[in-house]
Amino acid sequence: MTNNSAASPSLQTLDGTLERITFQSEDTGYTVARLSAKGYPQEITVVGPMSGINVGESVHLSGRWTNHPQYGRQFEVTTFSVAYPATITGIQKYLGSGLVKGVGPVTAERIVVHFGLETLDVIEGQPHRLREVAGIGDRKAGMISAAWEEQKQIKEIMIFLQGHGVSTGLAVKIFKQYGPQSITTVKNSPYRLAKDIYGIGFKTADKIARQMGVPVDSPDRLRAGLVYTLGKLSDEGHCFAFRTQLTGTAAKLLEVAAKNCDDQVDQQIREGELIAEDDAVYLPPFLHAEQGSANRLRRIQASERDRLAAFRRMDWQAAFTLLDRQGPIQMTEQQKSALKMALTEKVSVLTGGPGTGKSTITAGIIRLLQIRSASVLLCAPTGRAAKRLTEATGIEAKTIHRLLEYKPTEKSPFARDQSNPLNADLIIVDEASMIDLLLMNHLLDAIEVGSHLLLVGDVDQLPSVGPGNVLRDIIASQVFPVTRLETIFRQSNDSFIIVNAHRINAGEVPIFEKNSRDFFLFAEKDADKASDWVVDLVSQRIPTKFGFSSADDIQVLCPMHRGSVGVSELNQRLQETLNPPASGKLEVRQGHRVFRAGDRVMQIINNYDHQVFNGDLGRLARLDMEESVAHVEFDDRTIDYDFAEMDQLVHAYAISIHKSQGSEFPVVVIPILNQHYLMLQRNLLYTAVTRARKLVVLVGSRQAIGIAVSNNRITDRNTRLCQRLANYVAPPASPGLYAV
Repeated sequence: MTNNSAASPSLQTLDGTLERITFQSEDTGYTVARLSAKGYPQEITVVGPMSGINVGESVHLSGRWTNHPQYGRQFEVTTFSVAYPATITGIQKYLGSGLVKGVGPVTAERIVVHFGLETLDVIEGQPHRLREVAGIGDRKAGMISAAWEEQKQIKEIMIFLQGHGVSTGLAVKIFKQYGPQSITTVKNSPYRLAKDIYGIGFKTADKIARQMGVPVDSPDRLRAGLVYTLGKLSDEGHCFAFRTQLTGTAAKLLEVAAKNCDDQVDQQIREGELIAEDDAVYLPPFLHAEQGSANRLRRIQASERDRLAAFRRMDWQAAFTLLDRQGPIQMTEQQKSALKMALTEKVSVLTGGPGTGKSTITAGIIRLLQIRSASVLLCAPTGRAAKRLTEATGIEAKTIHRLLEYKPTEKSPFARDQSNPLNADLIIVDEASMIDLLLMNHLLDAIEVGSHLLLVGDVDQLPSVGPGNVLRDIIASQVFPVTRLETIFRQSNDSFIIVNAHRINAGEVPIFEKNSRDFFLFAEKDADKASDWVVDLVSQRIPTKFGFSSADDIQVLCPMHRGSVGVSELNQRLQETLNPPASGKLEVRQGHRVFRAGDRVMQIINNYDHQVFNGDLGRLARLDMEESVAHVEFDDRTIDYDFAEMDQLVHAYAISIHKSQGSEFPVVVIPILNQHYLMLQRNLLYTAVTRARKLVVLVGSRQAIGIAVSNNRITDRNTRLCQRLANYVAPPASPGLYAV
């Protein structure tokens, strides 16, 4: 493969074998690699745009020698060309790099020992001969041959993409989606890429389309740009866009007149791709989810059918006396009122901060249900939250997806719905602040109108990562009974975590006492020095002083992704410190990230096939270079990722505070500095502090902490669930599931 520029006569050239790639940007193709060059006794560092190169390949490079102030002498590449490796060592490295599925380092060595320099010719033209190698049968020979052919086609896509100025790292994904029709599809329908393939957004698809001459005002381009704009707004939590907001934002993106976008919106509304409601424009799933959630909540509330009707006639004084006698602690009058609310009201909400007794009330509810032989189902949005709920109650709690028996391969993926509702007298949903609009709609779709629903959560935490502000909207509608717990019960004399969490939530600066055992501030205004502190605390100080494990117990939570104390930079530094490269330790590159066995990782999109979801945390247990598969452990199960799917994972030594919702960790370390100014909000700091069970360490400035505590501005989200709940008009009674 050759890039498009012609080499200048003044440039120098190098020929050699690529030994390893230490960095490669998926977006720009900028690469840092080590080369065994002809005529040089030691490996050389080469840098520059070299998309699509692989370890073991023979390369011809043109460029200039430069002296980097930090990294020393290196060869800066201007143009390059690639040939299949021509040496025994190069062929073995090439085959064993994980590039060809079914061939790892061991198998590569066996093949090359047997066929020598003819290896690649045999795989290309006589793949049946691979069976001559010990350990390779018909099945494996066929798999290697198919993988080799696949790589050839991916190379063709790479060359095509490179010709249009697009990252060649996308070639594998495009091939996986479209197969042999890849180039034809990209040429004829470039905007399909943004819809069909994760990691290819509108801007990349538009770059290809514009390179191929698609007009700036093409209806296909305008349509794709408007849908992309609505999608980006939903990523920010909005359920709809006001029409002027949509057309103005899209026009700026597309560099066209707003009138063009306005006309296209009308066309998409006529075709049903968008739906308008007054001045709001929705993608259809969000409008249907908003309407469906409001209607189902109000219908459950209004239905005379009540599976817990007996509790309306209960002797509550006797019931509370029994609970006080059996329980480890006696409930307050407010807690008893909340318990009664859940069992006598069809839909109710229990909210409050840490240590206010939400778990005590939930346990009491379950105890009374058991005495009356009534049934209860427990669920939470994430696996970790469900696990904590199980531990707190002694009853199995499931993720909402598991509760609804989600099967991604089915036409109707949620097995539980109106036609097959959940069989329970009461359904308790924990961490309800995390639930986005679409998931809430699916859950409500599966709740029979006779059942009770109790939503439990902390409304003062950050809202859901997905669109909507469901718990806050339900409370704000004032149509359902709500108990807000404020008295702190769970604390000890020398614990400051819960006390400070409530101080932050009340707009007060946290207390930092010299005799504190669980809440500390390492004051530092300089971002680079604060970054050093974070790495030292995680790797040395906290494990040494408190005995916590760097690998398992300590989580860094960041307000932002960028900067020296952001998620990206700290992940790189913490990986280098906690899981550095070592002889015999396997690693695989995905774009600019290098994953190693032992890495902490996080899923960043919902993967319904694997049943792992945005924000799920795991550990990379093992890399299988022969099968090109990464085995990742999530709680009590292992998920296998094809290497091409690993862009769904990021390192999780440090994660954003937003992504930490629903999780708890023994220890959290929180960098908070003035450079985070745009993100410094009270609910952000409150959410971060309440993730810790045993120890909180803040690293940063008192001024930044003060800014966060004093900023109680809640970012508005475009939602109408609150209004729909408040303005609901019951339909005429009719037979069926939702009859009142």
